[in-house]
Amino acid sequence: MKILIVEDDPGMVELLSKILSKHDLIIAGDGREAISKFSQEKPDLVLMDIELPYIDGVSATREIRKLNPNAKIIAVTAFGVQRGKEILREGAIDVIVKPFKVKDLLNKIDRVLKI
Repeated sequence: MKILIVEDDPGMVELLSKILSKHDLIIAGDGREAISKFSQEKPDLVLMDIELPYIDGVSATREIRKLNPNAKIIAVTAFGVQRGKEILREGAIDVIVKPFKVKDLLNKIDRVLKI
């Protein structure tokens, strides 16, 4: 499975990379890069941070959904309470709030991939 991780925090990228090491991972450090890599790589799933440089995760989600209305996007953010509804309105399927339990993240990924 191909997963695009959109995250500007190197520590979080490292953590997610370890958790998801059995998958084919693509990394984007900002919203512009996320849109470009989504278009090129056609991942099965996107894990999208909200607070990103250049283009935030909400706007990047909107643009990705224009490219593919069926894109599967999970927001992974510390701002879930404040901005979670906003990213869901733009097409994210779910939100997981940092810090998260590994089991919870993996359960959400499994559930979204079955949709």
